[in-house]
Amino acid sequence: MNPKRESVRPISPAGRTLYGFFRFIGVLLCRLLWRMKVEGGERLPSGGPYVVAPIHRSYVDFIVVGVAVPRVCRYMVKGTVWRSPLAGRLAEFMGSFPLNRNETDRTSLRLAVEALGLGDPLVVFPEGRRKDGPVVEDLFDGPVWVASRARCPIVPVALIDTDVAMPIERPRPGFARVRVVIGEPIYPDGAASGRISRSAVTAGTAELRQSLQDLYDSRLR
Repeated sequence: MNPKRESVRPISPAGRTLYGFFRFIGVLLCRLLWRMKVEGGERLPSGGPYVVAPIHRSYVDFIVVGVAVPRVCRYMVKGTVWRSPLAGRLAEFMGSFPLNRNETDRTSLRLAVEALGLGDPLVVFPEGRRKDGPVVEDLFDGPVWVASRARCPIVPVALIDTDVAMPIERPRPGFARVRVVIGEPIYPDGAASGRISRSAVTAGTAELRQSLQDLYDSRLR
C-alpha cells in the first residue's frame, strides 16, 4: 500500500549530511565501476528549485542522477519502498516522499509542489517505471504540471548506458561507461494559483519528450 503523507518538511542538517554520505559512495561507484562522464553540467540552474527529469532505464539511475547533480535533491520515490520501514525512513529523512505509480496521485503532486517551494531540486522520472529500448515513449504529465505550478524550470537528463551498468534482467551492477547528458532547462507556462491549462501541460510534456529523445540519441554520435 502507498503510504500517505500530509506535508513535506525542510531537510534537516543531519538529513543533508546523510545524503552527502550516500552521494560520496555513489561518486566512488560512478568513478570506479562506471567511469561516468557528465556533459552539460553548466546548464543546471545555479540556485533555486527545479525539476530534474531523467530517462529511466536502470535501478542505478537514482545513484547516477544524485552524483551528476551537485546539490541535495529530493526524490519522488515509488511507494513500495516504504514496505521496508528502514528504507522508507531513510528516504524520508533525506527529503524524499512516496508516489503511487498505479493511479493519478494528487497528494504526491501537491507534495512535489510543496517540496520545490522549500528550495531544493526534485527528481521525477517522467517515464514512470523503468523502460527498455532507444525510444522515449509517452511521458506522464506530472513533472511538467509540478514545474508549472511551482513556477520553476524542468531539466531534461539523458542517462546513457545505465542499462549496461545494471540491466533490468540482472539485479546487480557491472562495469560500464556511463554518460549523463544534461539538456537546456525548459520553462513551462504556469501560475502559482489558478488553473493550469491542459493544453499548456500537454505542450510542455511533448517538448520534454522531444528534448529527452534528442539527448538520448546523442549516444549514437
